[in-house]
Amino acid sequence: MRPAAHEFPAYYEQYVDQVEADDVMSTLESQREEMATIASILDDDSARYRYEDGKWSIKEVIGHLLDAERIFGTRALCIARGETQPLPGFDENTYVANAAFDERSLKSIMDEWFHLRDANICLFASLSEEDVSRIGIANGKPITPRAIIWTIAGHTVHHLRILRERYGVS
Repeated sequence: MRPAAHEFPAYYEQYVDQVEADDVMSTLESQREEMATIASILDDDSARYRYEDGKWSIKEVIGHLLDAERIFGTRALCIARGETQPLPGFDENTYVANAAFDERSLKSIMDEWFHLRDANICLFASLSEEDVSRIGIANGKPITPRAIIWTIAGHTVHHLRILRERYGVS
């Protein structure tokens, strides 16, 4: 079930709306195939490509997806388990700048993403309706685990589109 508008900050609507299917779990699963295709067509040198000075490299975009997968998955877990403390936000540009993704192999970044995605899929599948309906605070705003799950899927759709349209990855 799609999250209702009151379950997430308005900013995340841009991601929730990216998910076309009504079954977010199938979207999360199918994104594994898209990422596997990317991994199969790029090597470490081509994955350092930036479409413009000052923009992230392909490795950095994928690294950002990795960081977001980890952070949003942790937020979903914490809120689903009843955490009442506010969860911090994160500055994606600072995270990418401090991660040195271009120094890592593309394979290591992708392997880590796949492990996290698989772990998140297992977690999300285990959550009850009550779990995904809890409201917590992340980045100073109320949000439910259901909305976080949809945000992860939509955020990935968004960046996969950017990789295709701006970086020529297909």
